[in-house]
Parts: sequence; C-alpha cells; structure tokens
Amino acid sequence: MSQQKRENVDTPQGLAFAISAYLMWGFLPLYMKALSHTPAAEVVAHRVLWSVPVAGILLVVLRRTRDLQAALRSPKVLAMGCVTAALISVNWGIYVWSIATGHALDAALGYYINPLFSVMLGALLLGERLTVAQLVAIGLAALAVVVLAVDAGSLPWAAIGLTLSWGFYAFFKKSLPVGPNQGFMLEVLILTPPAIGYLVYLASTGGAHFGGDLGDTVLLVGCGVVTAVPLITYANGAKLLRLSTIGILQYIAPTMIFLAAVFLFGEEFGRARMIAFPMIWLALIIYSTSLVRQMRRA
Repeated sequence: MSQQKRENVDTPQGLAFAISAYLMWGFLPLYMKALSHTPAAEVVAHRVLWSVPVAGILLVVLRRTRDLQAALRSPKVLAMGCVTAALISVNWGIYVWSIATGHALDAALGYYINPLFSVMLGALLLGERLTVAQLVAIGLAALAVVVLAVDAGSLPWAAIGLTLSWGFYAFFKKSLPVGPNQGFMLEVLILTPPAIGYLVYLASTGGAHFGGDLGDTVLLVGCGVVTAVPLITYANGAKLLRLSTIGILQYIAPTMIFLAAVFLFGEEFGRARMIAFPMIWLALIIYSTSLVRQMRRA
C-alpha cells in the first residue's frame, strides 16, 4: 500500500493514539488545578525540565537520537526550534495561568477557536483559498469573541493568547525539518537552560515549591509525563489518521475543559457565554462538515 493511500485512511491504531492524547489533554486541567497555588512560570519550568528524560528515553528506544544530533548541529534548525520553543512555552504559561486563576472557560474557548485561526493563517500566509463555509465559520467565531469583549469590557486575552501561540506554533512546527518526537525533544532542550536558571533563582530566594511539600514535588516532577506523553501520543496518531478525522477529534479536549470549568471548578457561565459558545460550536460544525466534504471529494 502506498504512503499516500495510508495517509488517507483511518486506522484503529491511529484512532487509539489520537483519542488517548485528547483525553489526556482533557483531564490535564484537573492536574494543573492541583498546582494552582504554584506560579505558572514555575510550573512551566518544571514541564520543560521533566519532559527531557521522558522524550529522551523515547528517542533512545526508537533509535532516533542521530536525527536529533544532526538538528543540534544545524544553525537553521536551531533557530527554527527557538521560535517554536518560545511559542510553546508562552502557550503553556497562559494555559497554566488560566486554569489556576479561574479562566478555564477562556482556555476552552481558545482551543475551540484555534482550528479556525489555523485556516485563516493558511489563507493569509500561504495563499490558501477559503471556502464559503470556512469564511462563515471564521466570521461566527470572530463575532462570538466580539460578544464576549462587549460584555466584559475587554477582549478575552487568555483565549486569544492561547489561539495565537498554538496557531503560530503549529504553523512554524510544519517547517521544522525533523520528526515530531525529535522536534519536541529539541524544543525542551532549548528551553532547559532558562528553565534551570529560573528554578535555581527561585530556590536561592526561597520561593520554590519544589522540595518543600512532598505532594507539590511529586506533582511538579509528574509535569514531564503529563506534558510529553500526550504530545508524543498525538504525534504518532496523527500519522495514521485522515486530516478530517483529526479535525473533528480535536474538539474532545476543549469540550472536556469546558465541562470541567463549569461543573467542577464552578466558573460562571453567564449570558454572554451562553450566546458566544453556541456560536463557536455552530462555527465548528460548519467547518467540520466542510472539511469532511473536501476530504471525500479529494
């Protein structure tokens, strides 16, 4: 079977990998909520630091360390890696802050909007043509953000920040000439020196949570697993699924974040959100339907 045909067929393994990844991301707010008393920057630093051994062990098992060594010797790849590393660290920081400070609904909104933002990026930066359905979906999403902004008196900055950082991360990640597992390892290696520097600074000033309470220490070390495993699982699943399937499955995580925010964290789902979120959901239905039809025609 050719590579092209494999890419256009959903496989049971691909579904298992992708659904597992999205479920892990969906439950991640519960983990991050347990660390809500820890500053977001410290949590992000530990996400970086403890991801290194997890990703490193995987590369050794897969025998892909040579690809990583080649990437580390290439100034161009390192420069591109610095861009994606910066974007993913910003995304993690906003996400951790959102969960900790009672803005999980904004996090859900950001990840709902993201696929529509990616479509818009493709049109603006790559010259891709938008269908009428995609234009309608993007318009509905933009209108939903306006509704929230008018009600709150300001833009939902957390949602917008998550959308922009993840959208540009995915955009530049496509240009990174290494595999997804090697690319993730490259990013966390680039982020490791500033992460260690920041953690040493916290320890020297007495502001570190690591090493104090046993529960906090265990949770901070576990940040490596809850960060690296879903990303790696998703990367392997994406290779074995059609684009349209991935496009629909990606709503699992923000839906779980939304449910956790309302029913577990008790965040207010006021009138503006009652208007805006259904508009987002309608936009995603229109977008997904259009995507499935495009894939069938192709």
